[in-house]
Amino acid sequence: MTPDVAPPLETEPKPMNELSRIFGIFFEPGKTFADIAERPRWLVPMVLVILAGMAYIYLFGAHVGWGPYLHRLLDNNRQIQQLPPEQRLRVFDMYRRFASIGGMIQLAIGVPLVYLIGSGIALGIIKGLLGTPMRFKPVFAVYCYAALPTLVSRTLSIVVLFLKNPEDIDPLNPFMSNFGALMDPDQSSKFLYSLASSLDLFSIWVLLLTATGLKVVGGKRLSFGGALFAVVLPWAVFVLIAAALATLRG
Repeated sequence: MTPDVAPPLETEPKPMNELSRIFGIFFEPGKTFADIAERPRWLVPMVLVILAGMAYIYLFGAHVGWGPYLHRLLDNNRQIQQLPPEQRLRVFDMYRRFASIGGMIQLAIGVPLVYLIGSGIALGIIKGLLGTPMRFKPVFAVYCYAALPTLVSRTLSIVVLFLKNPEDIDPLNPFMSNFGALMDPDQSSKFLYSLASSLDLFSIWVLLLTATGLKVVGGKRLSFGGALFAVVLPWAVFVLIAAALATLRG
């Protein structure tokens, strides 16, 4: 008789470090989100996204300057044009003086806030409408890591700053990654321009990654279609509200 051979013990996958996770989001998202679901850390990707945005704002102000963009922005604003010339000049100087620091403050506050709101709404849809139990922390971590394609977008935007004519650069649309880049922001409908700018390659990439992460966190009880619905619905509402506000601002 031959002795029984014990089957090899299955070892748990080794936890991924932050660098592995960052690369994994781009090359092995399923495996990476499984690790994120087990150990839902979120600080590193959030900080990277904020710092990348701040670097872009700083370099735009230093290399291109805010003057031409603000002139175009304010010269096409009906409310600003109704002000007396001296008051318009004071408004322009105020905007130019605080454009960079204001943008950085908005990033530092806005990025965490958007992730918190998006995570909360998605969790409510998944638990309330789709009936899939899920905890907030893994959902929030998924939102933070799924935003990492923003680093690619910011890097390309910075490269464009040094390649294009500074007068031709729109800080909100530095290169052709969305339909808004094909439109003239001064001549087009503000509503349509805002909608077209939102249909961005990187935004779609982030939406798909977020849905992938939520599917992994939800397991077999959550379909990819359900996860995508929970992500796209609040995004679409936000895009429509932003387009409506752009119209009201003139």
